[in-house]
Amino acid sequence: MELHNGKLFWPTTYNDTEKEFNTHYDVAIIGGGMSGALCAYVLSREGLKVAIIEKRQLASGSSSANTGLLQFSNDIMLHELIDEIGEEEAVRFYKLCQEAVGHLEEVAMTLPVSPEFTRRKSIYYASSPLHLPKLKKEYKTLKEHGFPVEYWSKKDMKEHLPFSKSGALITHGDAEVNPFRFVNGIFEYLKNHNTTAFEGTEAIEVKEDGEKAIIETNKGTLTASHVVHSTGYETPPLGENIGTEINRSYAIATKPVHDLSQWHERALIWETDRPYLYLRTTVDNRIIAGGLDEDPAEAPQNMEKIEKQGKRIEKEVQKMFPGLNVEMEYAWGASFGESLDHLPYIGRHPDKNRIYYLLGYGGNGTVYSMLGSRILRDLILGRPNRDAELVKLDR
Repeated sequence: MELHNGKLFWPTTYNDTEKEFNTHYDVAIIGGGMSGALCAYVLSREGLKVAIIEKRQLASGSSSANTGLLQFSNDIMLHELIDEIGEEEAVRFYKLCQEAVGHLEEVAMTLPVSPEFTRRKSIYYASSPLHLPKLKKEYKTLKEHGFPVEYWSKKDMKEHLPFSKSGALITHGDAEVNPFRFVNGIFEYLKNHNTTAFEGTEAIEVKEDGEKAIIETNKGTLTASHVVHSTGYETPPLGENIGTEINRSYAIATKPVHDLSQWHERALIWETDRPYLYLRTTVDNRIIAGGLDEDPAEAPQNMEKIEKQGKRIEKEVQKMFPGLNVEMEYAWGASFGESLDHLPYIGRHPDKNRIYYLLGYGGNGTVYSMLGSRILRDLILGRPNRDAELVKLDR
């Protein structure tokens, strides 16, 4: 039975972190999701005193809906990114993503809980024979710049998988993770490493005041030498200055599958279509698959719609693996953001010296959060970082 209902008064009169509001922090991070967790981790390793301000509960936003694929390839192919921003910058960005997967593995190894981090290869197949020329061009570009990639013909695919397409790229050195265990493992780690978390605390106003920034919250005032906004896909304080698009996507987790031996090395699988279908496996033999991106920004509320979209994804997975008994057990929809130029927004506010942003917009959000945390670390500590130019806010 419920022991009480309604809006209670007494709990509002006691706050066990009250004393912490009188403390000055080196860095205050607004947003307690994956970006905020990784940023706090990287900064705390430098001995900085960190506060995390989260208006809900830690890891309660898009982190719970993250599907945990970690890849160095991006939604925009390398050769396409070269056309957009130039060869040196595009290759460097891909290298940063590749390095970030390695840095995520290093983080995973230090956590008090296992985040089920496993290195995987990725299979990136041509959704249509019409996509084959650009897939081959991407293979050539990746190979030329030293990325670990193979090309599979239709015949090769038939030898390795129960489905075949006209061709596929196989990239090595990608990974999968249980994102919820990962982000909560980071917060567990941070409890003993110079970090205070303020849950149920909303940042109402942030202003610079000489050598510090003042953060007004619904529970009190904090001061910090630097402030990082890592608010995920919620409206960023920069508003109109950031070129982004918020959409929504769907994903499912199946019931455990008895035998996944026909799934080549449990590789991550995705395709050249946009929006694309993507698939991975879990430690308990489930299949996680997602896709069917839509324009509305809000996460879908209608469970009937979520179930319907989930069934569509289930059907696609079953078509690819006809020998498996694919049965959806969980289905969800979530908002996700993309930048218009396919790069995340990371860096110092163009007009405010103590305010920074870590906005990992795009299909590689966790990877972007990792590389971005290291860029912000250097900016905050006054170290040179040539990569900051690639992802700066006013580009």
